[in-house]
Amino acid sequence: MKTIELTGIDRPAPNMVLGLMRIQDLDDGAVRTLVRTARDAGIDFFDHADIYGDDLHGCERRFAEAMRFSPAERAEVTIQTKAGIVPSGGYFDFSYEHLTASVEGSLRALDTDYIDILLLHRPDALVEPDEVARAFDDLEAAGKVRAFGVSNHTPRQIDLLKKSVRQPLVANQLQLSITHSPTIAQGVAANMQAEGQSVTLDGGGIIDYCRLHDMAVQAWSPFQAGFFTGVFLGSPDYPELNAVIDRLAAAYDVPPIAIAVAWITRHPAHMQVVLGTTTPERVAHAALGSDIPLTRAEWYELFRAAGHIVP
Repeated sequence: MKTIELTGIDRPAPNMVLGLMRIQDLDDGAVRTLVRTARDAGIDFFDHADIYGDDLHGCERRFAEAMRFSPAERAEVTIQTKAGIVPSGGYFDFSYEHLTASVEGSLRALDTDYIDILLLHRPDALVEPDEVARAFDDLEAAGKVRAFGVSNHTPRQIDLLKKSVRQPLVANQLQLSITHSPTIAQGVAANMQAEGQSVTLDGGGIIDYCRLHDMAVQAWSPFQAGFFTGVFLGSPDYPELNAVIDRLAAAYDVPPIAIAVAWITRHPAHMQVVLGTTTPERVAHAALGSDIPLTRAEWYELFRAAGHIVP
């Protein structure tokens, strides 16, 4: 398993993350099998959010109940969670009160004394950076959170936070797959008039921004064709792409899902792929893409076959 360095985390992090937003209805044995499969593949990094589950902190609680980590076992894994969405009200809240209360709820649900990484889940248009900074300072000083980051944020939104936040922001979790990759595709087609691909949708080069500022890009929905649509793997809507994926899978002797992962991990931004599946076999197969050395020609062939312009 290929690893990356994350500021504030005292050991190398795998470039694959197991996302746990769908485990609410799994029994203890199924959760443990899923986690054990991930760990056997080298994935010891687990992604949560306070809103995942049937009720607030539901999946965090289900994870803790099933795993029942000892202190020594807890120290062997990285637990990341997110805060900032108020599902009952349909809005976002980065206030001091909401962030600190959310972390307290996550700590109780996860049955742990600390969270390794806390991400701000989606941008709050009413954010007061000083309040975020105060929350981060208090959570860090109390030993409740060790590192901080964001999710779905643009460069300018991150800069606004940095005006007040003193801790490094170590990660930005973004939707990214071969077919859903405006954060990469726009830069390839920049300055091409009348081409939709050239339109900036992320506030201006978020991938490059993260590289410049040593922020890990965490790619969520890595197999989704678009925004909350079906997967592209095996889809009749993407015959050319799947033909290339299947050919490369045969050449590298891996399942097709591993090639979809390799397209992301091959990028020099040293990205982490967030797997949202609850099927152990898919976790094991996807993990094989962690360090497949796709050539430039192969990477661009996949990119072009997904429908992107290579001028």
